[in-house]
Amino acid sequence: MSDSSTLRTSGWVKYYTATEGRPPRPTLLAALDRFAAEGICGTAADLGCGDGRDAIELLRRRWRVIGIDSEAVALERLRTRPDLPPAAALELRAEKFEDANWGKVELVNSSFALPFCPPPAFPALWRKIDASIAPGGRFAGQLCGQRDSWAERGVDNQPVTFHDEAAARALFANYVIEQFEIEETDSVTPRGETKHWHLFHVIARKR
Repeated sequence: MSDSSTLRTSGWVKYYTATEGRPPRPTLLAALDRFAAEGICGTAADLGCGDGRDAIELLRRRWRVIGIDSEAVALERLRTRPDLPPAAALELRAEKFEDANWGKVELVNSSFALPFCPPPAFPALWRKIDASIAPGGRFAGQLCGQRDSWAERGVDNQPVTFHDEAAARALFANYVIEQFEIEETDSVTPRGETKHWHLFHVIARKR
């Protein structure tokens, strides 16, 4: 492993330790509640699943989960979590989600992960996400706005993908947007970095 890869991995270990025990993301919970009201429980692709903050809730609600993350340490933490439900329908893949193929799903969940897709690869990734979601299925997750500090400085010396509001909404032309919440705030991240957040929290149902 290169020095830069070691640095990135150590940063993520710090992140996983700092966020251990935190609840699933509100966007995921709201999407799952909508599915439950419709009597739907299917397969979810959790892109950038980390150590399972969202995946555990999906499994608890009896969804089948394809967890994709490029950090093997995250997948090992998820695999060995004590709250992993018995007989969980969980498939883990140590891949970059822009390289992965997960087939047709009812839900693509990507909590705070899509900005890490390299900008040149994002259009193809989004086409893949869109093609993978079955009619009536949903996307739940976050997109990075143009005033986010990551948009200017990147993460771990790598550029991130960001959108203005119009471009973010345009991604969902074939969807009913059920939530589009804009957040701008300043905080210190779990990795100890001072950061300005400009985020779009999205739930969208495919027509």
